[in-house]
Amino acid sequence: MNVQTPVNPDVAKIADLFERTRGRTTRLVAPLTAEDMMLQSMQDASPAKWHLAHTTWFFEEFILRKRLPDYQSPDDRFAVLFNSYYVQAGPRHARDKRGLISRPDLEAVRSYRLHVEDSLRALLEAGRDDTPEIADLVELGCHHEMQHQELLVTDLLHGLSYNPLLPAYLDPATPPKRRPAELQFERFDGGLHSFGFDGGGFHFDCEGPRHQAFVAPFALANRPVTNREWIAFMRDGGYDSAPLWLMDGFTRAQRDDWQHPLYWWQQDGAWWSFTLRGAQPVDLDAPVVHVSYYEADAFARWAGARLPTEHELELAAQDTPITGNFVDDGHLIPLPGAGLWGDVWNWTQSAYAAYPGFKPAEGAIGEYNGKFMVNQFVLRGGSCATPVEQMRPTYRTFFYPHQRWQMLGLRLAKDV
Repeated sequence: MNVQTPVNPDVAKIADLFERTRGRTTRLVAPLTAEDMMLQSMQDASPAKWHLAHTTWFFEEFILRKRLPDYQSPDDRFAVLFNSYYVQAGPRHARDKRGLISRPDLEAVRSYRLHVEDSLRALLEAGRDDTPEIADLVELGCHHEMQHQELLVTDLLHGLSYNPLLPAYLDPATPPKRRPAELQFERFDGGLHSFGFDGGGFHFDCEGPRHQAFVAPFALANRPVTNREWIAFMRDGGYDSAPLWLMDGFTRAQRDDWQHPLYWWQQDGAWWSFTLRGAQPVDLDAPVVHVSYYEADAFARWAGARLPTEHELELAAQDTPITGNFVDDGHLIPLPGAGLWGDVWNWTQSAYAAYPGFKPAEGAIGEYNGKFMVNQFVLRGGSCATPVEQMRPTYRTFFYPHQRWQMLGLRLAKDV
């Protein structure tokens, strides 16, 4: 399809971002069957088909319905089916029953995507007085969809893991080998530093306001913890040693019989893992992945270290080029030799909370981040399932301390 380029260069940039983002989602689901796209293995996960529809609903709800009085949805009932948690946007279908939405079928969802895409392109090309505001909302919608691209593949992995056939999402060929990095700790000076987003460009509201915080001198590992190091923790009885664990974590580990990272099993004396490339021998030099905050905290204590704070990781990231193994590279599995960016998200010991002066936006769109600022922990750095366009030193993601199905890992820090 030939799409007219908006005259305003800033709007043209957002239009290009929109095309790239929607195209990436299409490529991610290309290997999937309609049956694959219905999988919902737990409440925390959603079917791929629902992700396709929800990211489309976001553009429809917050842009098309608000800016085009004559806009017609293919089906007004989609507003209920594909709303996630936006209470002010209206009623929502039960989160744990998204896998039961067999109708609309996949082709209807794809048609819905095309309908919204065409409507949004026309809106951007119209050259209205409010086009800059519309472009800002489109940019937010693109970054929202990037978050769902990561969720789409990790939710899929969780669903496929229940299949005894161990189906591979991608070619099961062995990923490229890289030389492991020798573990080293880099020292950082303490003092009063500025944190949070500052300047031009996109950011989520939870990344600001810019503020100052004191950081004591610290040392940070140059790479994440590896599978080899994690196996040493396991062999030393780490999962059964209560003094290493927070009480909530030890209770969860005992209740759910955690003895290794999610998706691992032993076969003929060797450790294997289920990945997006199917069953793979555990690469001893690759970053450990699919571990909870509780496990990460226990490991750090066992290793004579601790988890870093989010301010420490942001300080380290400020002058570090954003290069690494992201979803754009197509590996979708952590690789050895990782630096500060990509491969696995790094748990921090920082609770996900508002920065000083934070105020959510008015209306339903203000529900995006602010109402989740409780009982969760911040992670930094991105993963092998994260689009690199999302990454910046101030980017914060967050999960509950017991969750494991995302690309969650850790790196160590020490007081100095």
